[in-house]
Amino acid sequence: MRVSIVLFLLIIQLFLFLSFNVESSSNSCCSRNLIEDVCKNFTQVDPTLRYKFCIDSLEAGPGSRCANRTELGLIALKLLLNNATDTQCYIKQLLGKSKGLNPIFRSNLETCLELYLSGIFDLKEGIRAYESSGYGGVFGVSAILWSGTRCKDSMKVNKGAVPPLKKRNNDIIHLSSIGFGFTSVE
Repeated sequence: MRVSIVLFLLIIQLFLFLSFNVESSSNSCCSRNLIEDVCKNFTQVDPTLRYKFCIDSLEAGPGSRCANRTELGLIALKLLLNNATDTQCYIKQLLGKSKGLNPIFRSNLETCLELYLSGIFDLKEGIRAYESSGYGGVFGVSAILWSGTRCKDSMKVNKGAVPPLKKRNNDIIHLSSIGFGFTSVE
């Protein structure tokens, strides 16, 4: 009797183990398809968003391969926040090396810093809204998009100045487009 109970429990345990592994691998496949599907949809809505950028960005997010749509949206928003925060730190570093900076360029960097500080605050609020309800956050995404766009525009005055900031602003703009896809189409 005791042997049959132990055998029965081992069979159940083996069944649960195999079920979990099959489900995990199918989630990974489904998430890959989900990432491809959302990126296809987002690039159709926003032709400036590159499909490969969307795929690479979302796949780089921790947990994205096992995420459902709402979780993937949160991952996208956190990627946007991390990128914006890193850009803000980079701008601070540039300002810290202010000796010899053109005064107009310095002023533009200070404007960018203020824009990113404000945009990051609003994005954090948007992420909290998205976390609590699985939707929302549009205002936060639009605030950081506006920050990246305004910073990019202000830097055009300085022809060829600090190409890495141009790329960072463009990344913010594209990540914002992905964020919009999740926050406004729920």
